[in-house]
Amino acid sequence: MTEVSVSENKLIIEIKGWHKLWAFKGRLEVPLENVIDARPATSERVTGFRVPGTYIPWVITAGSYYGKEGWVFWDVCNVNNAIALNLRANRYSKLVLEVHNPGEPLRLIQQTLQSQSS
Repeated sequence: MTEVSVSENKLIIEIKGWHKLWAFKGRLEVPLENVIDARPATSERVTGFRVPGTYIPWVITAGSYYGKEGWVFWDVCNVNNAIALNLRANRYSKLVLEVHNPGEPLRLIQQTLQSQSS
C-alpha cells in the first residue's frame, strides 16, 4: 500500500509496511511537471521482466518491471484500489499504485496538475 502526497512541486509516494520489502523501494519522488495523467488502474496488467520485485499471482505485484512501455513501477495487491500515473522524462514511464481510497489521490493529483497548467 502507498500514500500519495504533493510537496514542493513533487509528487511523493511513500511505500508502507512490508510493501517496502516486496517492491524494493520505500519512497518515490516525481516532479509534477513529469506527470501526464492519473486514472483508476482497474484495467492495468503487469507485463515485462521483473527487475527487482515480487509477483505472486492474485496476491501481489510489486517492484520494477521492464517491457514494451519501458520501466513501470507496481505496488498492488488489489487492483480495484489502484491508480495509474503516466509519466514523461522520468525513470518510470508509469506508476501503478494501490492506495487506501483511490478517489482522494486522484483528485489531489488532477487538481494540482490543473493549477500548474493555469
